[in-house]
Amino acid sequence: MLKQRGIRAVVAAALPAIAVLLAGTLARADDKALYEAAKKEGQVNWYTGLIQNQVVRPVVAGFEKKYPGVKVNVTGGRQTELNLKILTEGKAGKLQADLTEGTTVVETLKPAGLIVPYKPEGWDKLPAQYKDPNGYWTAVVLYFLVPAINTEMVKPGEEPKTLEDLLDPKWKGKMAWTAEMTIGGPPGFIAAVLKEKGEEKGKEYLKKLAAQQIKTVPSNPRVVLDQVIAGQYPIALITYNHHSVISANKGAPVKWLKIEPVVGGMAMSVLLKGPHPNAAKLLIDYLVSPEGAEVIRKANYIPSNPSVPAIDPTLKPEVGKFKVVTPSPEEIEKNVDKWIAIYKELFQ
Repeated sequence: MLKQRGIRAVVAAALPAIAVLLAGTLARADDKALYEAAKKEGQVNWYTGLIQNQVVRPVVAGFEKKYPGVKVNVTGGRQTELNLKILTEGKAGKLQADLTEGTTVVETLKPAGLIVPYKPEGWDKLPAQYKDPNGYWTAVVLYFLVPAINTEMVKPGEEPKTLEDLLDPKWKGKMAWTAEMTIGGPPGFIAAVLKEKGEEKGKEYLKKLAAQQIKTVPSNPRVVLDQVIAGQYPIALITYNHHSVISANKGAPVKWLKIEPVVGGMAMSVLLKGPHPNAAKLLIDYLVSPEGAEVIRKANYIPSNPSVPAIDPTLKPEVGKFKVVTPSPEEIEKNVDKWIAIYKELFQ
């Protein structure tokens, strides 16, 4: 059962939401009582798959400066491995994790009874698609998965603009995507196509796309993008749009494409029955707040807080004007096996 949950967790891994795990129903972060309770606990254990140097350390520094006396202990790693670690701790009755983030946590940890609802301060200001109505998850970081091109290999005006453009014979054998069976990989792309075109027409399109002989790279979307930048392929089918902006600002020949629908993902916050519930809630509230979102923004991530734009505002759909398909944790749990089966049938 644990192994099965772990596999499901892998598939859900790229969605745009940060998941924070906590317990209890206590005061808000703007209530001094919560801070005082958190200071009595003295620390919070954050299990995170986010990049340490890029975003975790700035978040920790900002939080500890704002709330002296509450130390953040960070355990890093791949989210699927962290989920299994949390499940093991919970099963043994020795839970150490207070919170974690990732789109995989809900369908992995909720059935184990490790998540309870919590609506952080500012929850009501988030768009409906970035939160669970019952408070089981709240988006903190957003991801938008898009094709990207090497601008030295694809001439201006020749960039694919639609899904159908990807079927042009000139791109045969020249596109690549990750081998990860996640929303940030082929299953997410398949989900978006089926959502956009319907089951029957979507399957027909995917059969035609499979004939384009897409190259599968046994690594994550960032590595695929790096290979495109290096000139190994003209097109990467699934990349994070903010990664292209970061690399382009450093002089790399790369550009992301608004081929709709864009696959959306979220790192979500959820509550866990950990040893420091007050401190964990304080950290969740900080991540969602404008102050915490600004730290996330400066780290070149995309905050969910609508009052804080991305460094490049067009990375968000409301400014960039692109359509997004964002499967919820429940949709992933229900359909992921189908999406993987289609991938294996057509693309392997």
